[in-house]
Amino acid sequence: MSKPILVVGGGISGVTAVVEAAEVGAEVILVEKQPTLGGRVAQLRYYFPKLCPPTCGLEINYRRIKSNPRIKVYTMAEVLEVSGTPGNYNVKIKIYPRYVNNNCTACGECEKVCEGERVSDFDFGLSKTKAIYLPHPVAFPMKYVLDKDALAPGDLERIMAACKYNAIDPEMKEEILELNVGAIIWATGWKPYDATKLDNLGYGKYANVITNMQMERMASPWGPTQGKIVRPSDNQPPKKVAFVQCAGSRDENHLPFCSYICCLASLKHSLYLAEQDPKAESYIFYIDLRTPGRYEKFLKKAEAEAKINFIKGKVAKIEEDPETKDLIVTAEDTLSGKKVSQKVDLVVLALGMQPSLASAEIKGIKIDQNGFVVEDEGIISCGCAKMPLDVMTSNETATGAALKAIQIIKRG
Repeated sequence: MSKPILVVGGGISGVTAVVEAAEVGAEVILVEKQPTLGGRVAQLRYYFPKLCPPTCGLEINYRRIKSNPRIKVYTMAEVLEVSGTPGNYNVKIKIYPRYVNNNCTACGECEKVCEGERVSDFDFGLSKTKAIYLPHPVAFPMKYVLDKDALAPGDLERIMAACKYNAIDPEMKEEILELNVGAIIWATGWKPYDATKLDNLGYGKYANVITNMQMERMASPWGPTQGKIVRPSDNQPPKKVAFVQCAGSRDENHLPFCSYICCLASLKHSLYLAEQDPKAESYIFYIDLRTPGRYEKFLKKAEAEAKINFIKGKVAKIEEDPETKDLIVTAEDTLSGKKVSQKVDLVVLALGMQPSLASAEIKGIKIDQNGFVVEDEGIISCGCAKMPLDVMTSNETATGAALKAIQIIKRG
């Protein structure tokens, strides 16, 4: 196979595409914007269809990457432009400085002496890390990252003195890498829709309105609350939780498409609550409940094991009791025709899945009006760069993308 395949995005779709292509003999280059692989799956407590923890699928594939000499991985890197034709693409990539080199053993001594802090984007703002940090406990590569902008006075000297392996390199510079590849697989995934744009739902205004991905981070054993779901206002476990479906999805003013997995995610979160407190009640406000195919069984499981109240109606507004910080969710129940005002301890917004490239401009790459990658013969999309998908289907599209890419480079 004359030229390598480039995979852009190191979430579960990208990782799957990489190992599938490399294990049949292709040279593969993986480019990931974040300091670690894993994407959204790494941020979950469990993922569908078997409710596995992230380590279940990711660690196996990381091992396959480590042991395969045909795979080259670049993290903290992004594609700037693409030119050429199928079988012969020229790609320009920018690699951002990590300020930590390959000597790092992730011993953590640098973190112990660091005083500066930064808001954790991995935890969606629910926690802070030190200025030098390990992205999460099962990061790949298992290396620290230095955020120079977050350093406190004297931090750099303390960090460098604490490191026994000469792994801190504050003079690292940005690099531009130019590649010639035969095919490109886009696996750039998704991001939660910006909840602050949903004015009537109170995100950013009321402490106890959170997003579904923040709920996942709370439920994760290595999350900001070590697996305990609590109200941000007082750190108390909630007794009543409202889930607002289609928060930003199926709305011509926001995302016009269905985000596919939001209903399932809220059912899963109801099970998280029931596991923590069997008496906790969930109120799911929905337009249509979508649990396609095999997931009907999951719906039945959630109904049997969690105390769920389904209200068919779009939420009109959310208000706060300023004394208790409780929330009042108002909607019209379209089945009964009655107005519903439900008081709850916590509201979880089931945010829409927006493609990560929705606001990006990459020369040589076309995206449609919603931000999904437009394919041509040598540029292939998979996972949520293609359309909103669950993990199982994302992996299926990634395997298909690897096959297409191999066909292209074989012809080239």
